[in-house]
Amino acid sequence: MRINRGADDTVRQSCVRTAFPPLPTTAVRRRFAFMKRLALIAAAAVSLAACADEPMGPVNPTAYAPAAAGGSASVFRDEDFGWSTGVGNGSIAGTLGFRTNSARYSCQGGDVILLPETAWTRRRMVILYGSPAAAAVPLDIVRARTPSAPSGNYARYAKRTTCDAENHFGFSALPDGAWFVITIAKPVDGAGDPFAVMRRVETRGGQKFVSLN
Repeated sequence: MRINRGADDTVRQSCVRTAFPPLPTTAVRRRFAFMKRLALIAAAAVSLAACADEPMGPVNPTAYAPAAAGGSASVFRDEDFGWSTGVGNGSIAGTLGFRTNSARYSCQGGDVILLPETAWTRRRMVILYGSPAAAAVPLDIVRARTPSAPSGNYARYAKRTTCDAENHFGFSALPDGAWFVITIAKPVDGAGDPFAVMRRVETRGGQKFVSLN
């Protein structure tokens, strides 16, 4: 039997065109654009999934990363304070900005204390002020908490200055390190309770500005 191969190929091609009719040019372009959008959406989903494991925004809003306080938290040791006796290029320019809804406060003529941070003084701040970073606590409450705070001869390492008439104060020639700035804020008109105001600050050379709020 003789096979007509030309006729067979014609039938085969006709079947292919019937099963898969050619798409118009416009339809091809639209389908290509659609597939491209699907690919972009898939890529974006993968990127978002990867970002989900990363923290969004700063973990700590504070402006600096606190330095680790060295030494013993339970035992007062002079060697833990040794770094603070050096002379450096750091300085602190501060002001009292503490206010309440009913009164204005001032530190005029009062002492401002600069206490070196160690593990021991950090623990003391937490007991007295409820925070190792910043706090304003009624003075009577701080005094009532004092017996439960660790004791030691830390006063020899504390630096002192006087708050002026504009509620400004300053320290100079400070070595690099972390400190607690403490003062007493008294109501200007005499009505109201005084507050003990504390704030942690770091010196890394140059001048550091701080407001006790």
